[in-house]
Amino acid sequence: MRILHTADWHLGRILHGMHLTDDQAHVLDQLCRVADEEKADAVLISGDVYDRAVPPPEAVELLDDVLARLVLDLGLAVIIIAGNHDSPRRLGFGSRLLAHGGLHVVGPCEAEPRPIVLRDEHGPVHFHALAYAEPAEVRSALADESIKDHDTAMAARLANIDLAPRPARNVLLAHVFAAGGAESESERPLSVGGSGTVSPARFNVFDYVALGHLHRPQTAGSEAVRYAGSLLKYSFSEAGHTKDVSIVDLDETGLAGVRHIALAPRRDLRIIRGEMAALLAAAPGDPGREDYLEIHLEDKQPIVDAMGRLRQAYPNALHLRRVALEAQASQFKPDARPMDEAEIFAAFFEQATGEAANGEQLKVFRDVLQSVRDARREAAR
Repeated sequence: MRILHTADWHLGRILHGMHLTDDQAHVLDQLCRVADEEKADAVLISGDVYDRAVPPPEAVELLDDVLARLVLDLGLAVIIIAGNHDSPRRLGFGSRLLAHGGLHVVGPCEAEPRPIVLRDEHGPVHFHALAYAEPAEVRSALADESIKDHDTAMAARLANIDLAPRPARNVLLAHVFAAGGAESESERPLSVGGSGTVSPARFNVFDYVALGHLHRPQTAGSEAVRYAGSLLKYSFSEAGHTKDVSIVDLDETGLAGVRHIALAPRRDLRIIRGEMAALLAAAPGDPGREDYLEIHLEDKQPIVDAMGRLRQAYPNALHLRRVALEAQASQFKPDARPMDEAEIFAAFFEQATGEAANGEQLKVFRDVLQSVRDARREAAR
């Protein structure tokens, strides 16, 4: 059996004020094409289909279109679980009806989850789909007061799964933070401290584990336990990541291999740095000038409307950092001694520019200060 594993679509995402629906549609077109060309039998979506519990209409329309293409046009089985960004009950609406057409949606936590059984030439494959649930939800659903955190919640849920014996194969879908995984800034924390993590060792009994939540594609403990990663780069901490889908092959004994097929975004998400003049000069020859950019500006002197000037050259610049000034500010140590106006100005000038004010600059400040004082005295007469 050939499986396409994907996760963390976050449909409806907004990045620094930019709506990403068109970008998501662009890579989902590729995902449908990969599913067709690779002759996949099933598509697994391991949670965070939407970016928030009540998604915008355009996100719902996009999901409807993609699922229709996968299920109706390509005839694939699709299994979806809710993630921590989704509303389990909203996502799971109509799930019993949809299952008859090959679309299996698992939302709220179930006390006794039933496997979704698909077949290939080697026999049945049992898919055990565990949507994201808070420990308190699992404790209530299972009536088990020993559940205190995500790890004990997962252990209790797995204990309620009936694994199919050989020659059947068992695949798990889950949306969790496996201990030791590499995080990104775009993920919503599952809990405070380490209580949100789950031991990867709990998954060793499955032939393949299709995880969601962490946005970097990676394994968790073994080659058979994998995060597909997010559909797109959703934070500048992911600028160096490659986004892909996982093609998972199962043979009669279990996992036969995993391949990764990269997704090409409509616009990349990058970080560029330099001084204003150099960045503006380089823009016309930059093939990615319309990418989503975080710009690290290295000029030390004040620049009027820096972002406005940069957006004339890079229309999708989303975030600006004055890295030279940040470095200076981090080294600044407040002076607690009493200072007159000229000394305060000199200290501020050095913090902002990294250079000490010279005599001419201090004279200009004193002249301006004196003219302000004279104007106030004149106004008070």
